[in-house]
Amino acid sequence: MPRDDFKRELNDAFSRISGSPGSDLPARVRSALIDAPERRGPGWLAGVAAVAIAALIVGALFVIGPLRSGHSTVPVGVATPSPSVADSPTPAVSPSPSPSSSPTQSVYVCGSSTTLNGTQPALSALIDSVRGGTHAGYDRITIEFQNGQPANVQITPQSNATFTQGASGQQVQLQGKDGLLIVIHGADGHTAYSGPTDIHVGSGILEARQLEDFEGVVQWGLGLAKPACYHAFWLTNPNRLVIDVQT
Repeated sequence: MPRDDFKRELNDAFSRISGSPGSDLPARVRSALIDAPERRGPGWLAGVAAVAIAALIVGALFVIGPLRSGHSTVPVGVATPSPSVADSPTPAVSPSPSPSSSPTQSVYVCGSSTTLNGTQPALSALIDSVRGGTHAGYDRITIEFQNGQPANVQITPQSNATFTQGASGQQVQLQGKDGLLIVIHGADGHTAYSGPTDIHVGSGILEARQLEDFEGVVQWGLGLAKPACYHAFWLTNPNRLVIDVQT
C-alpha cells in the first residue's frame, strides 16, 4: 500500500476509534482491531494497534486530569444533606407548691357563726366517734360519721359557757368563760356511738359535752378558756367534722 494511503487510513481509524473519550473507548478499540481486514496485512494491523494505544492514552489522560486538579463530581439527582437544626432546649417546669393543710395556716373565724353543708348527705348520718386532742397552737374536736355527712352543721360562738340542754330546757354550765355551740342537722348520736358524752380536751377547749340527740338533731357545747378564733371543716375517708380552736 502506498505510504500516503496508509497514513490516511490510519488517521481515519484513529478518528473512528477515539472520538470523544468516554466509558465506551475500550470497546471501540477492540471493535476496530477485530474488524480490521486481513487483506491489509500485518503492517496495517500494527498501525491500527498503535492508533488504539494512543487513543487509550488520551482517554486516560482525560480521566486523570480532573482528579489531579482536585475537583470532585457530584452524582446528578442525589440531594446533599442539609445541616440539621438543633432542637431548642425545653424550659424546665418547676412544680407549683402544694397548699399546706396545716391548721395553723388555715383561715380562722373570730366571733362569727359558720355553716357547713354536707355533700350528698345521708338520710341520717350516724355518729360513731367523738374525740378531742391538743396540738401546737390549737385544740381539736373531731366528730366522725359512719355512713356519710349530715345535712348541715351550724357553729355559733357565745360569750359564756352556759348552754341549754335539749328539749328539757335545763341550763348546763361547762368549764370556761366562753363557748361554741355545735348544732348538727340530719344526724344520729346514739345508734352507732356509745362513747363518752362529756370530754375534757386541753387548755383551749376545756370541756366538750353532748347537749341534745333527738329527732335528727345532735348538739354539742364547747367550753372555752377565752374568746377564741376557730376553724371548722370537713375531712373524708372517713367523713369527719373537725373544729380547731386556737389556744
